[in-house]
Amino acid sequence: MKKYILTFIALATLWSCQTDEQYEDLNKDPKNPTDVAADFLFTSATKDLSRQMASPNVNLNIFRFVAQYWTSTTYLDEPNYDLTNRGIPQNHWNRLYRWVIFNLEDAKAKVQEDETLSEGERTARIAQIEVLEVYTWQVLVDTFGDIPYSEALGGADNISPAYDDAATIYEDLISRIGAASGNLSAGQGFAGADILYGGDMAKWEKFANSVQLRLAMQISDVNPSLAKTTAEDAYTDGVFASNADNATLEFQSAPPNTNPLWEDLVQSGRSDYVSANTAVDILNELEDPRRSAYLDDNLSSDEYIGGTYGGSNSFQNYTHVGDAFREPTHPGILMDYAEVRFLLADAAQNDFSVGGTAEEHYEAAITASMEYWDISEGEIEDYLASGDVAYDGSEEQFATQFWLAMYDNPFQGWNVWRRFDAPSFNLPEDTGNEVPLRYTYPVNEQNLNNANWSAASDAIGGDDQQTPLFWDEE
Repeated sequence: MKKYILTFIALATLWSCQTDEQYEDLNKDPKNPTDVAADFLFTSATKDLSRQMASPNVNLNIFRFVAQYWTSTTYLDEPNYDLTNRGIPQNHWNRLYRWVIFNLEDAKAKVQEDETLSEGERTARIAQIEVLEVYTWQVLVDTFGDIPYSEALGGADNISPAYDDAATIYEDLISRIGAASGNLSAGQGFAGADILYGGDMAKWEKFANSVQLRLAMQISDVNPSLAKTTAEDAYTDGVFASNADNATLEFQSAPPNTNPLWEDLVQSGRSDYVSANTAVDILNELEDPRRSAYLDDNLSSDEYIGGTYGGSNSFQNYTHVGDAFREPTHPGILMDYAEVRFLLADAAQNDFSVGGTAEEHYEAAITASMEYWDISEGEIEDYLASGDVAYDGSEEQFATQFWLAMYDNPFQGWNVWRRFDAPSFNLPEDTGNEVPLRYTYPVNEQNLNNANWSAASDAIGGDDQQTPLFWDEE
């Protein structure tokens, strides 16, 4: 995990705006440069992606609600799955397309044009960009289903892009991530601008292969042959081997580069969130030692009571979010070792050749999660040997442990629930609405790209929160 400082890049950007034509400069806005360096764009896109995936802000990202790790105290629309009142789909869509993918594409073009780079450096940097792009495209598909893809980056030349079939996008993403993995060793990529790995290309290769494994296992129920070859290739090429490989962004201690969790939990001075009974009840039932990390002891030592999911909850009477999540430097997780080992366990259960049994990967996954949260070796051993945790091969057990490990990566927690229909979630008390299987498309798509929105809606079976994605088989 690498700390980052954007100041030098900002100064470089402002300097690049200067020319000898001083009168022309009077018409330029130094805060909005027209020509931004590839390094700045790459850093900015990485930061914006990490912030969007970590944020608990109800205007931007409600994955901690949808995965039922947290619930609210007063404002109940979001934990009751009202996505449109605050424009949540629109905001998620805009940030990933405009702030991440468009900036990465712009960075890619500038790298290609940079004659000061060697061919190897150019190839490696474009490969790093590709890894983050593929990651982001998968998040978009896994949120909405069919999306604009092949025509999405046309800009003013195509303001009404057609939507691509989600399964077809997945196939292309698998091809792209495989190519990117092979190109990362071509030369030195971004270094100072790389706020994930500080230019460590070996770690980027592991990240790329781990993303490839995620893609593979997400389609294992609907395209097992492609999933098998893709997963086995990813494992052979080398996925995360420890928590030291995690794709995490360590935020800074002062604004504007703090973790957005701190911004909403501490800086805001508000009391909007408590731990949800869905998560707390399962953690209590299993006597999970991660309670001391995930949850606060604001009630009393070792007493944890989750707020009623989707109901009105008193902040004082229910368990708060753990101390770690209220630190401004708390890392934002894009992908971690625990997820990779659960994916390998899933692959082994499907008889894919991934270097171990399902039980071995399952126990290693739980251990990785526990170690990340500083749980002692003795507590880990006791937990793995306990009756409800000791491996029994059931999907319910596997999904529950996977979901618990994704507590600080809530988008993947939602993915686990959608894929395995486990663990059992609550219906929100206020409305009884069903848990979303997808986000509905942004309202702007209906208004500004209506023909393509309508065609896409028909193709997926209706623009509804209960329309399952192509990989989400019953």
